[in-house]
Amino acid sequence: MAFGWRCTGVAWPGDVPRLGWSKGAERRVSTLAYGVGLGFRAVGERHCVGARGNVCPLGAVVSVRSTGGRCPECARLDRAHSVAADTLLDDPRTYRVYLAWFGPGLVKVGITREERGAARLREQGAVVFSWLGRGPLMAARRTEEVLRAALGVPDRITYARKRAVRGQLPGERERFGEVVELYGRAAELEGRGWPESLERLPLDVVDHGGIFGLDRAPRAARSVRELVDGGVVAGELVAAAGPDLHLAVGGGEDGRGGVVVLDTRLITGWELAAVDPAAANDVRVPLIDIAGGGVQGGLF
Repeated sequence: MAFGWRCTGVAWPGDVPRLGWSKGAERRVSTLAYGVGLGFRAVGERHCVGARGNVCPLGAVVSVRSTGGRCPECARLDRAHSVAADTLLDDPRTYRVYLAWFGPGLVKVGITREERGAARLREQGAVVFSWLGRGPLMAARRTEEVLRAALGVPDRITYARKRAVRGQLPGERERFGEVVELYGRAAELEGRGWPESLERLPLDVVDHGGIFGLDRAPRAARSVRELVDGGVVAGELVAAAGPDLHLAVGGGEDGRGGVVVLDTRLITGWELAAVDPAAANDVRVPLIDIAGGGVQGGLF
């Protein structure tokens, strides 16, 4: 089955977001910049993105609202090789435990491979974070469980909740406060549940508000719910956080402009044709109000 260029989602290998693309065996990357137009039109149906770099053998059509973009078989294959599924118990690589802050009262604890640096934090849209410790996978996983219980923080936060608070973030000093307080409580657990094989790292709070563009972008009120065949998304990129692109758009079909959030996990698997954002500058796909939470189901 032949397809045109399909988006593989946003990656954050550094301080600038990149959109990945695939067309058969071809791959390319588009580096994004704030203040620059971005526009496309969805073509045809949405097909499974495959798993672990492999094309879906069925070329299955998948739900337009799925944030995974995979058919059940490919989703199982992808999950089976995920650290989150606890199937890599003998992984010899070093892992890091972190605290990630997404907004007032929204803090989670998690783990990531040390070799990835802070890429995982940027991919999740963490506005502020600090490392807690480093060590073997199972020690990191155990620490994650201990801290969830001791600090009363989750290991997952929905993107709907992240978007709801992203437009009303406090200043940098206030953003740091919650992370600093929780780090102090976590450090007190050494010798009382903190695994000996996990080295505690010093407090070093990092703020992503600047590289995400959130400190200078207008507040977003709506987000894309799904794409449809022929649906257009076009506007000026004003901010980005994790998989979310914040686009300033014109009036659109409903006469409402402003900033719309596009979760790029919803566009994977679609064939996308370029449109001129200066000419289109609107969104002609179903939208939901961010304040209402909507139907977005993606985690992390």
